[in-house]
Amino acid sequence: MSTELFVRGMLYLSLTVVGVPGNIAVILAFLLLLYQENRLLPADVIVLHLACVNLLVVGVRCLLETLESFYLTRVFGDIGCKAIIFVYRTSRSLSIWLTFVLSAYQCLSIAPPGSRWASARALVAQNLWVVFFFLWLVNTCMSSAAILFSFGTKNDSSLVNHGINVQFCYVFFPSKLSKQANGAGQVGRDVVPMTLMTLASLIILVFLYKHSRQVKGLRSSSSSGGGGGGGGSSGAEQRAAKAVVALVTLYVVMYGVDNGLWVYTLTVKKTLKSSLMSDLRIFFSSLYAALSPLVIIASNRKVNGRLRCVALEKPVQEKATSLSTM
Repeated sequence: MSTELFVRGMLYLSLTVVGVPGNIAVILAFLLLLYQENRLLPADVIVLHLACVNLLVVGVRCLLETLESFYLTRVFGDIGCKAIIFVYRTSRSLSIWLTFVLSAYQCLSIAPPGSRWASARALVAQNLWVVFFFLWLVNTCMSSAAILFSFGTKNDSSLVNHGINVQFCYVFFPSKLSKQANGAGQVGRDVVPMTLMTLASLIILVFLYKHSRQVKGLRSSSSSGGGGGGGGSSGAEQRAAKAVVALVTLYVVMYGVDNGLWVYTLTVKKTLKSSLMSDLRIFFSSLYAALSPLVIIASNRKVNGRLRCVALEKPVQEKATSLSTM
């Protein structure tokens, strides 16, 4: 095994070890919450959907890349490359758009009751399945090029000018125009939600700043008047807003690097002999899918609480079993 393949395999292995258990833990926590309370809030449904999509990103791409790098399996034939790249691109773009939906919904949640934005939030909550269906439909269609142009074997006649080297797979485009059009479509698909979610996060940050100043003013007036400070009723909303801002920041950094490398790949006239650029792109975009569950677990009290309950119940059950056998 070459040093390049070993390093490559270890990087993807690190993403797999962190991302797969992390996303599974988030999914199980929400399923446990659903079992206990018989319902999930719209924001919880969005986060659950996001965790499922991120699990697809890490499981389908990073896990299989790890196994292939260490020669543990061979799945990157023509059919394997078409399926894996298609599923990866679809789930990757869904992860982006679901992060935007989460930030937009959280932005609407801070609107005052009775306002038009509050009505818009209620409308989104009632028709969340329509939003999910629309996102799946659009992103599946936009990723269909992977089925047409992905192959597991080299083709020298196409490789010279219009191909993209993805280590075990090659994406061949029939012309320079088709390559640039497909690339521009992918960049646009990322930049639009990135811009919108950044705007939503700025609105949330401005709201949190104004709210903190109001709370300080109330506390100072209460202390001078001998009363007690309030402002604890919106603590859950503020924690959720901060978690969303953290997710969006993580997204913008990771996918910003990813898209910068993708634009560079599109500007290269001939196909790169090395897959380094593609590997870096996949690594940074998958890094969001691997690290986002850690942010969710750390900031979401519902997820954190359920996981702690499960962790505490296991030793109690083991202790009870050992006492019963004595």
